[in-house]
Amino acid sequence: MLLRLYDDNTNPKELLKVVELLRNGGVVIVPTDTIYGICCDITKPKAIERIAKIKNVKAEKAPFSFIFYDLSNISDYCRPISNTIFKLMKKNLPGPFTFILNANNQIPKLFRSTKSSIGIRIPGNKLIREIVKELGNPILSTSVHDDDDIVEYTTDPELIHEKFGDLVDMVVDGGFGGNIPSTVIDCIGSEPLITRYGKGDLIL
Repeated sequence: MLLRLYDDNTNPKELLKVVELLRNGGVVIVPTDTIYGICCDITKPKAIERIAKIKNVKAEKAPFSFIFYDLSNISDYCRPISNTIFKLMKKNLPGPFTFILNANNQIPKLFRSTKSSIGIRIPGNKLIREIVKELGNPILSTSVHDDDDIVEYTTDPELIHEKFGDLVDMVVDGGFGGNIPSTVIDCIGSEPLITRYGKGDLIL
């Protein structure tokens, strides 16, 4: 299913279709402020396994990100962070950044034995954040890659639907996506460290 739903026009009825699908264990492809992401509800292990299969990786070792609505629920899934890290996140989120933080025991059971850290995202995209808000808990996301050796990410939602339509339950067409991934900041050590330079300039 291809559903047209734009960031500047988050039609509540249509948005609810996406939320209900996620709530029922569905897998959807949704635009973010960087690249289109393959997403599911983090509380649905079978959906997480489906995404891992699509990406041809083991779920427990895959570099998935957790997408939150805002910073208020971060502590539900992460160990306490310093004031310095909190201020850094507050300055830059919502935005095209992934912050790597220490995970606590509330992360999905599937990851507990292998993951001591998780990637946190709060995209500067109203649509995906409204989906998370309505769902009531974070969603798990991983980027839609292209098979092309030169073009790393697919940006056209219709082409994404053509390629992944049989593998996922819905593709949300929010217009052309980006092809630059998020900037990744590792906050596990004593000082935050940028481990991937992507979209966005980090405000220190």
